[in-house]
Amino acid sequence: MKYKQSLAGIICCFILFIVVCLSLVMNVDGAFRASGHPELGLLFFILPGVVAGVFSRQRNVLVSLIGAILAAPLCLVLMHVCFTPVRSFWQELAWLFSGLFWCSLGALCYLFFSRLFTPRAR
Repeated sequence: MKYKQSLAGIICCFILFIVVCLSLVMNVDGAFRASGHPELGLLFFILPGVVAGVFSRQRNVLVSLIGAILAAPLCLVLMHVCFTPVRSFWQELAWLFSGLFWCSLGALCYLFFSRLFTPRAR
């Protein structure tokens, strides 16, 4: 049962990471760019980590990191094949690594709040 929960967390994180990445790449000229803070869009990468944490009861940080690591190369290929690259390859790679960090941080935040609000046995 634990294996199925981990696999569900990996799949959810994988899919959501790709969705967030592509939505941010397609909306380059959106509100974040107009406000002068395009890096605020990276905060949306917290969502796949939180969702992976919800679906996997054990090892939720590792599960979200595995799902994001599996999705990052696919996102990089999709960004260079389907869209005109705005930045260099190395900047896109750094942006994706930043997304990996925020995804893991989302799983850590879920772990923190779930442990904080879970009643303890005395």
